[in-house]
Amino acid sequence: MTAWVRGRVQGVGFRWFTRANALEIGDLSGFALNLDDGRVQVVAEGPSDNCHRLLDWLRTGDTPGRVDGVTEIWGTPRGGYDGFAIR
Repeated sequence: MTAWVRGRVQGVGFRWFTRANALEIGDLSGFALNLDDGRVQVVAEGPSDNCHRLLDWLRTGDTPGRVDGVTEIWGTPRGGYDGFAIR
């Protein structure tokens, strides 16, 4: 799953909290990355239920900063991620 999160999500600890939440959910690998346009890109691979839990959390508003919207796409896992990283 790849998600792009819009809003005030840079400079507020959003990537750190996303990583912490992914680790708490468990069995997820991937990363959270600040984009030049102000969004945060989140890539997560693992069991579908766990990816959905992370996506639901991104949309709850219980995140640092302010989330105005989340767009996601689902694809075939590519692998190659070592844990869940902040980039």
